[in-house]
Amino acid sequence: MVSVVTPFNASLFTPNSCLSTAFYGNYREGGTILSILRPDRVCFDTWTSHTLASSAHIIETTRDIKQLVWVEEEAVDAALKAQTRPFGDEFDAFLDTLSTYEPTFIQSDTSLQEVMDNAHHQGGFEVLYRSSKAALLSVDHATAMSIDTLLPRFWKSTLLPTNPVPYVPVPSSRLKHAEQVLANLRFDPVIASIVGNISIPQINNDVRFLTGEDKNSGIVSRHSFSSGARTATAWLKERFEETGATCELKPFLAGFVPNVVCRYPSIRDTTATFILGAHYDSRGSFGSLRAPGGDDDGSGTAALLSIARTIKRKGIKFLSNVELVAFSGEEQGLLGSRAYSRELREANANVTVMIQADMLAYREPGEPPQLGLPDIIGSPIVTQLVANVSAIYSPELHVGFTPRPPGMTFNSLFEIVYSGPQSFHEQGFPATQVFERAGPIADPMYHNSDDVSERIGYDLAQLKSIAKVQFATLLHTAGYKLASVD
Repeated sequence: MVSVVTPFNASLFTPNSCLSTAFYGNYREGGTILSILRPDRVCFDTWTSHTLASSAHIIETTRDIKQLVWVEEEAVDAALKAQTRPFGDEFDAFLDTLSTYEPTFIQSDTSLQEVMDNAHHQGGFEVLYRSSKAALLSVDHATAMSIDTLLPRFWKSTLLPTNPVPYVPVPSSRLKHAEQVLANLRFDPVIASIVGNISIPQINNDVRFLTGEDKNSGIVSRHSFSSGARTATAWLKERFEETGATCELKPFLAGFVPNVVCRYPSIRDTTATFILGAHYDSRGSFGSLRAPGGDDDGSGTAALLSIARTIKRKGIKFLSNVELVAFSGEEQGLLGSRAYSRELREANANVTVMIQADMLAYREPGEPPQLGLPDIIGSPIVTQLVANVSAIYSPELHVGFTPRPPGMTFNSLFEIVYSGPQSFHEQGFPATQVFERAGPIADPMYHNSDDVSERIGYDLAQLKSIAKVQFATLLHTAGYKLASVD
């Protein structure tokens, strides 16, 4: 089978194109969005040469493909970038580590070791594609499950699906509700009162439990395979259920802790569902067992809890179904959110809006409090809705948009996603993301074992402000009644 890495073009996925059944996802390479295709020989040979971009890479593999993994250098602030070696040097060192790596769990864990043993680690890897900012690797399954623990700090990995996935643009019909809410958005004093009730001291307590700064939690790491993650799973389920939600633990891959899906049913007969998400797994420094994940993404998870607690305190009932979801497996490549979003698509779920929160609490000293929204990720209508809500209910936030890659138009990227809400948007659901900064990552403790809350730059007030935006968007979009109102 031939593999192709080519710049994304929606015309590749016309209904009569054989490539539409050979799609393995879109991935980022610096300022470029690339599609990975694996057509069979007949499809490839009938694919006219003029359809193939001049910058496309054709890969003829000589070995059996194992698990494909995309690794890329993340966009970080220049001050952080200066602390690292060039990509090529870091990549070569990474390959040296990979060549001698024997997958073992980062903590003592019998159940995980059984998973790793059953994965039949065979060793070896193959570099199928490499550029100055990204690479495509073929590795065995056991290595793929823990490759994030080997990566340099400012890299991330994404496991490709084992089978082709459909390319599913968001249909215009799914955007109509968000468009209506945006068109009619006005200040609501009741909503302002509700979202203002979010408690900073409680957010602080929740973050400290997740990071292990609260010594009663016993959490050292929330890596997706760790005992600390299992502690967090049970704790999150209990906390959400205390607020009146019905929670379900949804396993998606052996060895990983499950997604925690918590639902507040609508008081009306409707299938419409609004989803707020964050990921509760974490990643620490290379070679360290500690991964507190205070900002990434303890902050996003604590924001969900703050919203849930306020739902209970204010006696809120919703006119649409509402789900608060804590995902696992995100540091290994959006595994938990992809599994759940596919489940929802297969069930033909009516998801009206999905907002993913990832890293909300760090504020660079000297910078104002910010809300970073994606320019090219997800649905522009939903992103604009969140921006307008922020201006109304958290005007203290300076809202900015992540710049699009040079030379690429907004329309050409309308259906492209590569982080945050990617999992839902690629299944045809309206989605966007909230982030702590209008620009690249600036947190010096990103993917670091010192990512805790008691440090310079960890701003609980900014975290609350962004949580207010999420909550207000939820209330406007889902509709609500207070318990005291008939």
